[in-house]
Amino acid sequence: MKSYQKLTAAQPAACRLEEEEAAPVPSSHGKLAPWWVGSGLLVAAVLLSTITVWVLRQVSGGWLGPTAPPKCLVVPESHRFDCYPERRVVVTQELCESRGCCFIQSPPLAEGKQGVPWCFYPPDFPSYRLESLNQTALGMVGLLVRREKAYYPRDIQKLRLDVEFETDTRLHIKITDAANPRYEVPLDVPRVMKRAENPIYSLNFSWDPFGVLLQRKATGTVLLNTTVAPLIFADQFLQISTSLPSRFLYGLGEHRDSLLHSLDWNTLTLWARDVSPTESFNLYGAHPFYLLMEEGGNAHGVFLLNSNAMEVALQPAPGLTWRTIGGVLDFYIFLGPDPSMVIQQYQQVIGFPAMPPMWALGFHLCRWGYGSSNGTWQTVRAMRNYQIPQDGQWNDIDYMDGYRDFTLDSQKFSSLPSLVEDLHKHGQRYVMILDPGISSTSPNGSYWPFDEGLRRGLFLNTTQGQPLIGQVWPGFTAFADFSNPDTHQWWLENLQHFHAHVPFDGLWIDMNEPSNFMDGSEHGCPPGELDNPPYTPAVLGDSLSAKTVCASAKQKVSVHYNLHNLYGLMEAKATASALIQLRGKRPFLISRSTFPSQGRYSGHWLGDNRSQWKDMRYSIPGLLSFSLFGIPLVGADICGFSGSTSEELCTRWMQLGAFYPFSRNHNTQNEKAQDPTAFSPAARTAMKDVLLTRYSLLPFLYTLFHHAHLQGDTVARPLFFEFPQDKATWELDRQFLWGQSLLVTPVLEPGVNSVTGYVPQGTWYDFYTGSSVNSSGEMLKMSAPLEHLNLHIREGSILPTQKPGTTTEATRGNPLRLIVALSSHATAWGDLFWDDGESLDTFEKGNYSYVVFNVTQNIFTSTVLHASTEATKVTVGTLSIFGVQKPPSKVLLNGQEKPFSYLDNQVLNVSDLGMSLSQGFSLQWL
Repeated sequence: MKSYQKLTAAQPAACRLEEEEAAPVPSSHGKLAPWWVGSGLLVAAVLLSTITVWVLRQVSGGWLGPTAPPKCLVVPESHRFDCYPERRVVVTQELCESRGCCFIQSPPLAEGKQGVPWCFYPPDFPSYRLESLNQTALGMVGLLVRREKAYYPRDIQKLRLDVEFETDTRLHIKITDAANPRYEVPLDVPRVMKRAENPIYSLNFSWDPFGVLLQRKATGTVLLNTTVAPLIFADQFLQISTSLPSRFLYGLGEHRDSLLHSLDWNTLTLWARDVSPTESFNLYGAHPFYLLMEEGGNAHGVFLLNSNAMEVALQPAPGLTWRTIGGVLDFYIFLGPDPSMVIQQYQQVIGFPAMPPMWALGFHLCRWGYGSSNGTWQTVRAMRNYQIPQDGQWNDIDYMDGYRDFTLDSQKFSSLPSLVEDLHKHGQRYVMILDPGISSTSPNGSYWPFDEGLRRGLFLNTTQGQPLIGQVWPGFTAFADFSNPDTHQWWLENLQHFHAHVPFDGLWIDMNEPSNFMDGSEHGCPPGELDNPPYTPAVLGDSLSAKTVCASAKQKVSVHYNLHNLYGLMEAKATASALIQLRGKRPFLISRSTFPSQGRYSGHWLGDNRSQWKDMRYSIPGLLSFSLFGIPLVGADICGFSGSTSEELCTRWMQLGAFYPFSRNHNTQNEKAQDPTAFSPAARTAMKDVLLTRYSLLPFLYTLFHHAHLQGDTVARPLFFEFPQDKATWELDRQFLWGQSLLVTPVLEPGVNSVTGYVPQGTWYDFYTGSSVNSSGEMLKMSAPLEHLNLHIREGSILPTQKPGTTTEATRGNPLRLIVALSSHATAWGDLFWDDGESLDTFEKGNYSYVVFNVTQNIFTSTVLHASTEATKVTVGTLSIFGVQKPPSKVLLNGQEKPFSYLDNQVLNVSDLGMSLSQGFSLQWL
């Protein structure tokens, strides 16, 4: 049997099958360079390993167990790929060797910690052999054959390999059953018609054992090397491993973690689950995509298009193992080469995010526990009295009658229609919550949503063909099957009935993992390998049905076993469609459970967090991760959902949350109120001020969302996206950027009046004053009293801002202020996208304005590249130019002299410009 080997850039020519010159299988298959060249080195390595093991055995008191065979001793600890990943099993030598694997026992670790696997693959473990490889119009097709069965049931002996060179920066590799169709994710992905002509990658194969070697041509960096462990492909256990070119790996959500994942024997599980965000647990969404920074500053990404229960095991080799229990191995690899381009390329496959309505970018308020529509109204009125910006008022499930969807508590919330009418009169919007669990216990004929859903057969069914009944907030419930197109129509009709009474503007879809207060159903789950598969990934609760429905439940498209991770996406798709039909405007909805492509339909909030400083800190890597996943409209519950906040925590969190792309303060029932009006005048003023700052930046933020919608740019982004050559930025997740230009450095600890943050190399300007900071790329201590959030503008940027109002509607009519942050070369650039803020497809239909701002040689120019009538309603009022080295003698607006002011900190202000946004103009200072 052949060995699994470390691949190097220098290999025998026989094994190189470049994408541009793929050839039929040669008569003698190429083999890869062995780990150690020459038998002498191998003997020396074995001898050295044996001595090392003997020494360690003496030191550790015998923890290593019986002497392992030499082939096992040559495998370094960091390269031991787990052969017995089952949880809740004490792996013995007998169990391990029954799988044909190596057993070397390691000292125990602290409870809850993982370490070096005791049972791991030997170099000669059987795998697949590449029997044939032929060219196709788009790439190659191959046949993989396994001659010895692996240890999971229904091992598939013949696999089909499809390779498509889709673009110069995107490679598609798919491995599936050669003889029988298998479930594949019903996601619309692009179909290419032409093979890439000049790919920036080269692809090679190991024939026996089969393995993939992917390299970046420019650097020779090995991005994928799947020969490090065997490929296993059974009906309900699929596993493939690869080496990684560095330890800087991000993505793989949804988890509560630092932005940069630890590779210290860390396993991340992807199975949608209702649980308060907690480290080491699988959470609400499933995103099998990672971004990796290579040494030198290049980046690449890998997406496994698979919706089954999955885990990704990371180890310090560095290496990664994908394990999933269904579907196929369908990989997209994105070559960047910079991180922003990787995310753009990823979204070219999954779809670009929807353009939100402008009001969605305002500030939102919610709580579970207002108690009544009048209680809700009182909060709205208090916000208005203090003139604190607010666009959206929300209600949680307490507005419903008995927590049943599409109903209204006629006693406590009887005035809700009047509240919504009042909100609309004040330029505000109303958003309500909906759950996918439909009450099943109302008397027959009294609850149309259930009666009609039952009549049409629109619920998840048991294996016996009856509606699966679980338990959620209203008690016993059935679960809508959103994989059925007929369910979308029923969902729309339910929303139409309610909207006629309460004309809501947006929707909040919750509990859509789907969540279930029971495990499985009221009758549990039937025996069988869907609910009790041969292998269960490391899911919270140790069962696929833990706090959700049975995996064996029947849906229109497939069994829930395959569709579980898609449930929130399918509900979002149905809900966005319904909102468009109801309102004829851009839909706004926020979903808890998510899957790749979700950004096309909804935003996301980070779930039921707690009112703790730690939760505030973790929200930053959370929102940055969802930026990687193509869901830019994301935020956490400001001040925390559960528990009781403090004034200091809430003030600091409001400052941070004012810079979440989706900004909402929300808390639970039976806790004290935490909206801005509930605090002291000083705290209330600090919260109001930072919200006014957000509202002043809405033109800039809205333009960032336009670029996200148009080409997959990130809105909130990690610092390393803009500074990939600066390795000091690769681990930062306590700060973030809006676009390229605005650096946010929040206070994340109690009891301090300063904050230390990283300032990348260059000149940065204080957002409020225009004073400059020159950094060599260093950590800087910044003053941060309780009322202050540190914001800095990057040199060379032009930010469109606006005089803030208390709603986006009021703000839209105010004059613009353009902030110019000059570079060291006295240049700057910026842009503005402007439309009516809510109509569908304004860019696609040409109903927008797009203006580019530029500074060079002391001349500012505003150039209108595309115009619409909306731009005629807005004027450019003020130009503030930061970094003007010496006082001008005069300023000319379109050649006419204009009054100005110049400050000692090198800020030039020119006010009362009165220029229509729809007209280009120039301003020169001499």
